[in-house]
Amino acid sequence: MVFGVRSRNEGEAAEQAIEERVRNVAAFPLAVPLLAGPGAITATILLAGQASGSLLQLLVLVAVAALVAASCLVTFIFAERISGLLGMTGNIVLSRLLGVLLAALAVQYVVDGVRAALSG
Repeated sequence: MVFGVRSRNEGEAAEQAIEERVRNVAAFPLAVPLLAGPGAITATILLAGQASGSLLQLLVLVAVAALVAASCLVTFIFAERISGLLGMTGNIVLSRLLGVLLAALAVQYVVDGVRAALSG
């Protein structure tokens, strides 16, 4: 994602995937594990546990979850328009920027894990 380098094999694999998709049309819920994956579920459970039965805190948690779901819906609805506004260059820049952010988060998780292992 960061360097934008694609090998010939990746291009061929992408073409085969598109060809396979056309032949075998089916619904694959790829966005569901990404939006409501283990991290999101764990965070929600931990925050609900910290609420300690406080109705106000639980309502705020539900409201925030609904707000995130609504923002995802709006983003999905307008994704094609946003992509068109960004253009090819904007999409490439955004993809690389998000790749750097993802790499930074991964490094931070590793650092936090090593600190926790060494201190505990």
